[in-house]
Amino acid sequence: MNAFTAPLRRAACLLGLTAAGFLTVLNAAEAVEIKEVTSPGGIHALLVEDYTNPLIAMRFAFKGAGSTQDAPGKEGTANLLSGLLDEGAGDIKSQDFQGKLDELGVALSYDAGFDNFSGNFRTIVENEDEAFRLLKLSLNEPRFDEEPVARIRGQIAANIRANEQDPGTLASRAFRRTVFPDHAYSRPLEGTQETLASVTADDLKSFRATHFGRDNLVVGVVGAISPETLKRRLDETFGPLRQTAELKPVPDIRPVTGKSETVTLDVPQTQIQFALPGVQRKDPDFFAAYLVNHVLGGGTFSSRLYQEIREKRGLAYGVGTGLSSFDHAAMLAGSTATRADKASESIAIIRTELKRMAENGPTEDELAKAKAFVKGSYAVQNLSSSLSIASTLVGIQLEDLGVDYIDKRQGLIDAVTMDDTKRVAKELLATDPTIVTVGPAGS
Repeated sequence: MNAFTAPLRRAACLLGLTAAGFLTVLNAAEAVEIKEVTSPGGIHALLVEDYTNPLIAMRFAFKGAGSTQDAPGKEGTANLLSGLLDEGAGDIKSQDFQGKLDELGVALSYDAGFDNFSGNFRTIVENEDEAFRLLKLSLNEPRFDEEPVARIRGQIAANIRANEQDPGTLASRAFRRTVFPDHAYSRPLEGTQETLASVTADDLKSFRATHFGRDNLVVGVVGAISPETLKRRLDETFGPLRQTAELKPVPDIRPVTGKSETVTLDVPQTQIQFALPGVQRKDPDFFAAYLVNHVLGGGTFSSRLYQEIREKRGLAYGVGTGLSSFDHAAMLAGSTATRADKASESIAIIRTELKRMAENGPTEDELAKAKAFVKGSYAVQNLSSSLSIASTLVGIQLEDLGVDYIDKRQGLIDAVTMDDTKRVAKELLATDPTIVTVGPAGS
């Protein structure tokens, strides 16, 4: 194994890939050739042609059209919409629409995040004409009939009720309120019972009509389709959308640090979440921060926090940290769960490890191992299937990383120096973190 395949193979093993799966991922990593495609109507996409299988996979996103655009008092609108776009469109009612998707073997789904509204689409080439017609209808002529609206709303409401006493959910809600006070990021993406009930079919129609535009559309396509055919499909599918989306401005926010929040709940374990400032994805220091995070808590079994909390003391089954880069905020966040009587000890260890990393940064050996793993695991995590590649193409565009990003990524990681990681570790981790706990009184 060479310097590239060794960490990739280790990452594949951690993620449960077989030897054949590993070779498939390795071949994908070596064979990704990205083409830029622009339709006659001006719709842009990134394409990876692949005729290995007669399949076409597409991921697309409407930038800025996530839950931050929900009107006050109608939180949950974007999320509800994401469950209804494939529930009937044009002159095809919900049950028949779903039946056609199943009959043709078409996979079509939507999801709403805080910042973006996304769609996933996959079809076999044999059925692509009808598959793309259904996709076009779902985006441009959704029905929002009474029965499916009530059914999907009911499913979401039931999930909200089920999570009302869930420690993880309560911790996440308290965490967002504390870290992003009075900001759109503090609001529950799925809404509340009250706000979800207030969302009408007209609200859903208005959100779709105003927030989906050709100007905030990002598309990634992988599969057995030529650039010329894709150009035609892009105009057919997305051409009817409005030219310019109407998005309300969302202010930038810096995560609140140095606060403590406790939610009392009679459960056996205490949930712990903590937050520090992060870096935006386009920041020149992103990879230095990413490597620091990997050593601190992002490297699963190899991370310092995992070793100190799980391996040495057995205080928790797991602990981890990650960089979150939103459109309007960036943070480094972490979490764990432990016995209520061990919560204070776990928090003390977290503070100690944050302080140690802030003062000294990673060691040479830790940095070298982090670089190897982060470079090698990328193909496993991002290039292991047609849809994962399509998602990567969308991510590259959303973050404006450049069409050559996959090729230059390893060089960017290699260029990170020890001095870079020490400087970034101090900048991010020397701050007193915000810590949120959910558990029994006194934990």
